Amino acid sequence: MKKSILFSVLVVGATLLQAQSITVHQTCGQNRQVVELVVDLGLSVKWANMNVGATTPEDYGNYYAWGEISTKETYSWDTYFDTNDGGSTFTKYNNGGKNVLDPEDDAAHVNWGGSWRMPTKTEWQELLDNCTWTWTTQNGKNGYKVTSNKAGYTDKFIFLPAAGARNDSDLYFVGSDGYYWSSSLNENYSNCAWNLVFDSGYRNLYLYRYYGLSVRPVLP
Repeated sequence: MKKSILFSVLVVGATLLQAQSITVHQTCGQNRQVVELVVDLGLSVKWANMNVGATTPEDYGNYYAWGEISTKETYSWDTYFDTNDGGSTFTKYNNGGKNVLDPEDDAAHVNWGGSWRMPTKTEWQELLDNCTWTWTTQNGKNGYKVTSNKAGYTDKFIFLPAAGARNDSDLYFVGSDGYYWSSSLNENYSNCAWNLVFDSGYRNLYLYRYYGLSVRPVLP
């Protein structure tokens, strides 16, 4: 399936980011390796160093439709929680008057708890505008090393793996493209939500919200 068919979206120019870590830790893997979970890039929020469902920074993790908190076998309008007419009208978001996810519909908050949540479109843009993005391979996985340009934080970074995206029951573009949800609905097209999309060149766009994409949490 070609990208032009899978993603019918508006493309907006963008730049990319990197992170700094603080002393919050999580143990991962069979060898109980200590991994710093929270990364402070000197921005308005702190970024997690791995995706929801991942156990290492380069692990792809889980895929979620926008506003859904669990994975599933098939990603389509027929299985999407917020519509019953194939994505023409919606029960809660936009047609129901909301443009930002409530905590109970935020995959980062529900799965990780505490103050974790999905980033807004504005927070992704801040990441784009204040970091250097370097396409690289980390432990065999392609993606972006995102390094802060903020004074005092230029040695800090996060890694965003190119985990691909789910449509229907298939997984596309693994290793070449990354797709990460924001918590922000596209106000002009209520069937779409804002997300960061990248390949080895990079861009920012929005997708139909039933697609299964990666989630990278942030802390206020």
